[in-house]
Amino acid sequence: MHRLIFSVMALLALSACSLAPDYTRPAAPVPAAWPTGPAYQEGAAHTGQAVADIPWQEFFIDPQLQKLITLALENNRDLRVAALNIERSRAQYQIRRADLFPEIDAIGQGSGRRVPADLSGAGEAVTNHQYHVDLGVSAYELDLFGRVRSLKDQALEQYLASEQARRSVQISLVAEVAANYLTLAADRERLALVKETLATYQVSFELSRSRFEAGIASALDFNQAKTAVEAARAEIARYTTVVAQDENALNLVVGTQVPGELQPPALSATLTAVKELAPGIPSEVLLHRPDILQAESLLKGYNANIGAARAAFFPRITLVSTIGTGSAELSGLFKDGSLAWSFAPFISLPIFDAGRNQANLQVAAADREIAVARYEQAIQTAFREVADALARRGTIDAQLAAQQALTDATEESYRLSLARFDKGVDNYLAVLVSQRFLYGAQQSLISARLDRLNNLVTLYKVLGGGWSEPLP
Repeated sequence: MHRLIFSVMALLALSACSLAPDYTRPAAPVPAAWPTGPAYQEGAAHTGQAVADIPWQEFFIDPQLQKLITLALENNRDLRVAALNIERSRAQYQIRRADLFPEIDAIGQGSGRRVPADLSGAGEAVTNHQYHVDLGVSAYELDLFGRVRSLKDQALEQYLASEQARRSVQISLVAEVAANYLTLAADRERLALVKETLATYQVSFELSRSRFEAGIASALDFNQAKTAVEAARAEIARYTTVVAQDENALNLVVGTQVPGELQPPALSATLTAVKELAPGIPSEVLLHRPDILQAESLLKGYNANIGAARAAFFPRITLVSTIGTGSAELSGLFKDGSLAWSFAPFISLPIFDAGRNQANLQVAAADREIAVARYEQAIQTAFREVADALARRGTIDAQLAAQQALTDATEESYRLSLARFDKGVDNYLAVLVSQRFLYGAQQSLISARLDRLNNLVTLYKVLGGGWSEPLP
């Protein structure tokens, strides 16, 4: 019996071979530096903390937005599904890991059999009883060629990929909450602007009506003023709908009804809601972005699958063994001499499978090449997203400054047109044109401010920022 145990232990010691190919990380198919040119800021090299290491609590300065993101992390269903996927992958890994060890079961068994007299050979009926209590190893595969170990490694990489997927979901969620928050703030400011414009139009309309009734203004001036009022009312209805839809979108991404105290104010009150960023170098993005780490984990898993497919060409040795006691009487199970054991190794050697194992190996190799392409594509996509955000960042400040200057100039033109109309120098058409130009410029200024904030949020996201440890 001792020899049997030592033999099993020796075979277990051999179960360390793996036929999986050595993993080598593919070279990144992107340039070593970010793009340069007129659209990009010069001298933006990163010298401080990596963006991915900046917690979202530090990047988003607005206290209301911080509370809203916390609420989303607690309630968003996509994030909840991602967390459950981690639990599922962890369990799958534990299942595969358990295959590396023998499964030992305690088995109790009793049986009785009556043999008729004409079959017993003794001339009378015979009743036989057997009782067994055993510890058994059932169908344990000696992993001599690493098949089970490769499957375990594949399950581990799947688990690690699911963790990175959760990080990706959280990063996207944080950015989406911020974007929806800022969009709602901008649309509320647009709605307030339309209401203010309507009030101005109504004052002009009342003045035009008085002048028309007094015979000073023409019917054309009166109707142009009325047209402006009705157009503003239509805009109010449109932006009222847009604001309601923004609120619904924010409730959905947060995962619950957003309390009134966490609703955003006007966009002009949130211009310092986020902090400035330095982009760093491409290697930082490759190091920190969880979608790239997820793609690499999946690639490692497919690499491990090749080892399992290769091992299928070699013999498989399976052990079935038991040790325990047996007796014809229940009371004799644990008496001296009742020891019983069995040892039944089983070996199978593939001889002819009509090309099944070869095809499985080809599938595993093709899966790995597909994973390589997806990994490289993930890197290229990340590079493009950062480059796009940097291009927008390099031009948005100039656009915003120009739009502010345009708005100021248009506002002065409107003031002068209104003064000339009041003195009877110009008709109301000049005032109406100036009002429309001013309204359009103010709307564009809100859009430019929103674009700048959204660009910072996007840059933070694509550089891998937005992750923090799960909430307790």
